[in-house]
Amino acid sequence: MQGMNQPGLLEAPEVELSENLDLPWLVVVHNDPVNLMSYVAMVFRRIFGWTRERAERHMMEVHTKGRSVVWGGGREQAEHYVQQLHSFLLLATLEKSS
Repeated sequence: MQGMNQPGLLEAPEVELSENLDLPWLVVVHNDPVNLMSYVAMVFRRIFGWTRERAERHMMEVHTKGRSVVWGGGREQAEHYVQQLHSFLLLATLEKSS
């Protein structure tokens, strides 16, 4: 490429990535008084492609314990899942894994 080592051009600074970006991020669904349990299970099946049994297990965890970790991984994908869950009017948050 032309102009790569020309005098007077600034080089891009090195960027240090935070170690926190490497940590898995968790998608947590919280209980709410509005949505039916069958609806929550249907949303889990649609978004995550889960079996009925797995979706119902997580739905019951939300119902009985108040929350369920439904996914863990990279931040960008986790944010996408939270956004999808919100589009179905479920209460979902993103948390750092410890």
